[in-house]
Amino acid sequence: MFTLARESSILVSCPKGMAPYVALEMGELGYETQELEAGVRTTGTLHDCMRLNLHLRCGHRVHYRLKRFGALHPDMVYREVNSMPWEEIFAADGYLSVHSSVVHPTISDTRFPNLRIKDAVVDRFSQKTGSRPDSGPDEGKGVCLFLHWRDKKAELFMDTTGIPLPKRGYRLNPFRAPMQETLAASVIRATFWDPADNFVNPMCGSGTLAIEAALMARNIAPGLLRESFAFMHLSEFDASAWQQMRTEAEAAILPRPKGRIIASDIDPQAVDAARDNARQAGVEENIEFSVCDFRQTTVPEGKGAVLVNPEYGERLGEADELGETYQAVGDFLKQRCAGYRAGIFTCNLALAKRIGLRAERKAPFFSAKFSCTLFVYNMWEGAAAKRGASA
Repeated sequence: MFTLARESSILVSCPKGMAPYVALEMGELGYETQELEAGVRTTGTLHDCMRLNLHLRCGHRVHYRLKRFGALHPDMVYREVNSMPWEEIFAADGYLSVHSSVVHPTISDTRFPNLRIKDAVVDRFSQKTGSRPDSGPDEGKGVCLFLHWRDKKAELFMDTTGIPLPKRGYRLNPFRAPMQETLAASVIRATFWDPADNFVNPMCGSGTLAIEAALMARNIAPGLLRESFAFMHLSEFDASAWQQMRTEAEAAILPRPKGRIIASDIDPQAVDAARDNARQAGVEENIEFSVCDFRQTTVPEGKGAVLVNPEYGERLGEADELGETYQAVGDFLKQRCAGYRAGIFTCNLALAKRIGLRAERKAPFFSAKFSCTLFVYNMWEGAAAKRGASA
């Protein structure tokens, strides 16, 4: 009998640049990992997938491998998928969605293999039960499958996540061009911030960085903020085991952060949006919000991280205007942030040079269509007197 309780390959997908931070948090959860360009592999069962969905801050989807096989053309994919006992895996009156990553000479449109997989599953149900599940693009409605097909090798995964993990459920007010939640968590991890220390976020926008920092500081598992995952639609879903995982995660939550978390923005509407989102995430009382120019942002005594995500200057002429802003951010770091680690997240390398500090490290990321970099600076005592190039 087919079972999801057997050990199999688990693939946690993520955008390029984020795999090191996904691997880091998976290691902290006790998993041995293999880091890929846009994901991390480990091994485990459906229960492990449930646990990863609950705790991962940086990953996007948790895939459990159902089968790997050779495939020269879509008909071979159909046969392999159709041979699986789908009637044992989920209910005939359920719902199915399929997505894929395909690089193969016979495929010019990935919608075609998706359709063949749906046909294979639905035909199997019709043959074995006389009924057939509905299918469509809604990832939050039922079972999700993922096909990874490269040349002659294919892997079929159960996407146990469904709606991607960045959608925590707290972003009520996106305001302007918000940073994705998993990207924010990865950027914070890339600064090597200790969640017991202070966290300062000038130019906070809709508050994603500050909210993710507060969730880390209180050890709130991000999956607790969501009501549903795709694995809940599987026949082998163990509701009592899931509730036990949630109970243990809730018991590990700290009542308050050990350090101070401060977020500011010059735009009152941005701060209002950030407050709304923090309230939905359950951490509004843990973040000190203020409406002010970034230069007036409170920086507590002690140590911690200062993380700034300035505008990039996407439109013609904007970059020239932002040069003075970036220089002022550098002055703020030198004059106000001694003893802190500082991070500047930007997609404009020319503007980053205007910070006027030598970066300790540069971490590459991708944000939407942009290639971005996190510049990390160690603002030791006396850093104001040490100027250099940041790129």
